[in-house]
Amino acid sequence: MLSVRFLRPARPVARYYSTASAKNNAIGFIGLGQMGYNMANNLALKAGRPLIVYDAVKDTLTRFKDQNKDVETASTPAEIADRASTIITMLPASPHVKEVYFGKNGIMEGLHKDSMVIDSSTIDTAVAKEVAAEILKSGSRALDAPVSGGTGGAAAGTLTFMVGANSQEDFDSAKPILEHMGKNIVYCGQNGNGQVAKICNNMLLGVSMIAVAETMQLGIKLGMEPKLLANILNTSSGRCWSSDTYNPCPGVMPTTPASKNYQGGFGNTLMAKDLRLAVNAAQDAHSTVAIGALAAQIYNQVSSTPEYQNLDFSSVFKVTIFGYCHN
Repeated sequence: MLSVRFLRPARPVARYYSTASAKNNAIGFIGLGQMGYNMANNLALKAGRPLIVYDAVKDTLTRFKDQNKDVETASTPAEIADRASTIITMLPASPHVKEVYFGKNGIMEGLHKDSMVIDSSTIDTAVAKEVAAEILKSGSRALDAPVSGGTGGAAAGTLTFMVGANSQEDFDSAKPILEHMGKNIVYCGQNGNGQVAKICNNMLLGVSMIAVAETMQLGIKLGMEPKLLANILNTSSGRCWSSDTYNPCPGVMPTTPASKNYQGGFGNTLMAKDLRLAVNAAQDAHSTVAIGALAAQIYNQVSSTPEYQNLDFSSVFKVTIFGYCHN
């Protein structure tokens, strides 16, 4: 997970924002985790603009620079904001976003008026709105643009971006940049709505993955061959993404994390976090999410089990074998 320890900038910057206009056409990218690394790599290959990257892990920065010789690096988020007219962040959770934007040497310290700031993290809707409000107050454009499509989509540049923006004009300005990293760029309405779409999607994803894992386990224990069972499900009314694209049973699909000891992909800890966001949002909205809440409990239990914390979320299939989800 990306840490938030910052180095002192090379020169002092004003608190919150400069009145000077953004000086160049550079894109700044902050957060080179499993998703962000691939997203930034696509920008380096396709955008045709200078790219400046930052991550708190120096080894990650070095590796990215070694693979993309023309890319520049920065020592703090504030330096990224000072040097780039478009800033994109991809961070693990709400506390990281608040620290990177509002903390010492954070984005708001170096931000120029008329910049464009896009946060692709999956975070609390209230935090997304708070960040957007401060950016808009500074005279820049703010968009929340969380993604769906996993690490495979990030590498292939086929992500779906769910975008909340202050106006259609702001969305239209950001869309060409996002198209270097994604295939489906969807305007969801006002700031914060991108996060609403994302947490709804991921709640359904978590629920469906548990359901497919339990279904595959049941069929196998009743004597069905896994690939045959999966083929039947995927040509029947139970078909879903968790069954036909990301099946959690090892050996059914050779390219999925399930067939690679559940390495890579989207971690259990992140799924647990996203489900908590969905349940909290549902409570605030007085909306009933009984199955979503149960899925949140299951993934919280899975992600709290040390040997499963860093495995892909499809490893819930393996967990069900040992009964952790059925106490």
